[in-house]
Amino acid sequence: MLTSGGEVTRERLRALPKAELHVHLDGSIRPETMLELAAEAGVALPVSTAAALADHMRADDSADLVDYLSKFETTLALMQTAPQLERIAYELAVDHAAENVKWVEVRFSPWLNTWGGLSMDEVMDAVLAGLGRAEAEADVRTGVIICALRHLGPDHSMELAELAVAYRDRGVVAVDLAAAEKGNPAALHAEAFRLAAEHDLSRTVHAGEAFGPPSIRQALLDCDAHRIGHGTRLHEDESLERYVRDHRIPLEICLTSNVQTRVAATFETHPVRRYFDEGIRLTLCTDNRLMSGTTVTEEYWRAHRHLGFTFDELVEVARMGFDAAFLPWPEKKEMVAGLFG
Repeated sequence: MLTSGGEVTRERLRALPKAELHVHLDGSIRPETMLELAAEAGVALPVSTAAALADHMRADDSADLVDYLSKFETTLALMQTAPQLERIAYELAVDHAAENVKWVEVRFSPWLNTWGGLSMDEVMDAVLAGLGRAEAEADVRTGVIICALRHLGPDHSMELAELAVAYRDRGVVAVDLAAAEKGNPAALHAEAFRLAAEHDLSRTVHAGEAFGPPSIRQALLDCDAHRIGHGTRLHEDESLERYVRDHRIPLEICLTSNVQTRVAATFETHPVRRYFDEGIRLTLCTDNRLMSGTTVTEEYWRAHRHLGFTFDELVEVARMGFDAAFLPWPEKKEMVAGLFG
């Protein structure tokens, strides 16, 4: 049973049951694994130790989201075979389990893992095998979110939506729309999201990160999103902010990533405190464990340290994460009751 009140420590936050709803597979590789995979594949890396690589891959000096995303060229070079993908997925899930994350939704675009000759089905099978092995060995459950990429157009997003539908009963829980928002409106991908809706698949969309409230509005109206990835700039439109609050639409908040991409100037000025106080449903997520040099526990710690979240408030945030998860309601209800009483 969770004890309320008291001092907030990393140890208490690590022990707190948590859900991770926004983490990218290709942004969350262990540095040690990168070194081993690079040696096996003959891929040159800029540095030769795990510590130096972790530092090199951190995106603290990014000019914006596009600059932040450039780091993925390095990781994707090591994610082009089935054994690579299976290992990376397995390690990501067990790393979450080690900090008492009970439910993790891993998102990625399988298209980005086909450059070495794999089909998208082979990519999916490898990732699901890795996640399944982690579930068998650790106290964690997983789901997959398939990401379409905004800049590749509606034919691409339709192909990814069809893939998601094909894997709906094999571990895929939702579809997503990712990559640079500006100049790539969600409305162009409405048909793909309509296909997902017709097959009862959940929807989330990256919005309000590198572009303002109109991007969030499109995600909700054109893509019928159940959740918003980031939503950092929602506060710029108070009417839309009230709509998101009143319709209980969850925001997938990624504090460290938002500071790195300059959508929030500092942790202290991040609007998550405002959103929580206004009654908006939200959850704290890592986005990319490698590029942001973070964990779910660390995101909770930063919310406390920089924005004054108390332990009881962070318990509420954790509970909201499970409530917003793309899990069947009976399973979600049982999980929350077992974890929080």
